[in-house]
Amino acid sequence: MKHTLRSRRTSALALVFSLVLSLTFPAAIGAQTPPPRAAAVQTAGPAAAAPARPLPQAASQLVNKVLANGLEVIVLEDHSIPLVTVELAVKNGSFTEPPELNGLSHLYEHMFFKANCAFEKKASYLLTIDQLGILSNASTREEIVNYFSHTTSPNLRPAMLSIRDSARCPLFREQDFEQERQAVLGEIDRNESSPGYYLNQEMINRLFYKYPSRKNPLGNRETVKTATTDTMRLIQSRYYVPNNSALIITGDAQPDEVFRMADELFGDWARTEDPFKKFPLVEHPPLPKSEGAIIKQPVGNVIITVGWHGPSIGKDNAATYAADVFSFILRQPDSHFQRALVDSGLVTGIDLLYYTQRNTGPIQLLAETTPDKAKAATAAIYKEIAHFNDPDYFSDQELENAKGLLEADDLFSREKLSDYTHTIGFWWSSTGLDYFRGYLGNLRRTSRADINRYVSTYIQGKPHVGLAMLSDESQQAAKLTEPDLIGSTDQRAENVKQKAAGR
Repeated sequence: MKHTLRSRRTSALALVFSLVLSLTFPAAIGAQTPPPRAAAVQTAGPAAAAPARPLPQAASQLVNKVLANGLEVIVLEDHSIPLVTVELAVKNGSFTEPPELNGLSHLYEHMFFKANCAFEKKASYLLTIDQLGILSNASTREEIVNYFSHTTSPNLRPAMLSIRDSARCPLFREQDFEQERQAVLGEIDRNESSPGYYLNQEMINRLFYKYPSRKNPLGNRETVKTATTDTMRLIQSRYYVPNNSALIITGDAQPDEVFRMADELFGDWARTEDPFKKFPLVEHPPLPKSEGAIIKQPVGNVIITVGWHGPSIGKDNAATYAADVFSFILRQPDSHFQRALVDSGLVTGIDLLYYTQRNTGPIQLLAETTPDKAKAATAAIYKEIAHFNDPDYFSDQELENAKGLLEADDLFSREKLSDYTHTIGFWWSSTGLDYFRGYLGNLRRTSRADINRYVSTYIQGKPHVGLAMLSDESQQAAKLTEPDLIGSTDQRAENVKQKAAGR
């Protein structure tokens, strides 16, 4: 789904996968906010039984304008409370990073709110900004770096000034730089202390084997250690330009006023060549074959994960809507998927997630089980995958319910604009506003045939990575093998046999 970094805002299995889920789809680095749309909240059974009803699009209040220098200004107006959020979204992040730059988008993010030219000029707004209750933070993901401030609506202008000066004229003082480099290295240390980090890294390294740095927003320790202020200026010159950025204002603000102020404050920011023409994205090659591996970590239960290359925005948008709907069907507690695997006692929790990305979005199955059931659970998971496109795997009512519930969840997420601002930024960077505006309508139009095409194109019979994380002691009981983790030939043959016999 659309991460958020998971998201929709919390995974249905947040407790089950608290060990690894935030790493499986890498969480935002810096701000502790959930990512836009990676998973949806599980809905209780009775609610799922209600027939789906069309809901309003609810995006009509969102307006945008592109300034002459290419900066896109986006406003979502809501006067219910006197608060505004100001966000600068930049198309930067790990998808722009070859190995020698991996982690520098993250390090740059840490430097953003440090000293800039306004400090040297003693800009008047700095005299009172600490008294205005402006709360600022930032995050780095694969396909976006975003910077945001929350404040009361009378302070919109100083918040915009602060964002402007931080973006346009950072000083990169050595003292600040060394402090933030150590902060980033500390984040890497904390991640490396978690068993889930090693499961996530193994999945990234295998699933995106040719360009793994492009899927690692946390960054590489050695790259961060050897970075300099000159490399910060390199990142700035490539990506921190108006025609690669969006200014997003949500809350108690008038669009016309915002557009006027944005043109006044940002209009003379000089545009440059499109950075993605000069430094094009890589193409992640498909997996040549399925691979399995066992990750030994000191954990009590067994975490099983299977990853596939999913659809990319701009290449197969239709499949991204089908992916969201199908994941939501499977997530419901009365689905065939949950009944066969959770109600049977084979796993304590399971989910299938799709993370929307322009540069190859991953599909990932996550399950938790016990060592004594690990082998049987893995076989059962592949058996279910083999039946995903069976005509009776889900009913027409389940399809419609899932679309309605997913849509309601999306609309509910808009209730807190300070958080939803980040979702808008995520969509703008990875999908574009046209995708955002058409999302709910395309969900409604998703059919069984669309889901069947998604499953057959990206999941069934496709090369994949199967991993299990468990301790040495658990492996003695589980006796998992690498063929188990990718669905052995014998198991696939048995699945085909059972399918031909009507299960």
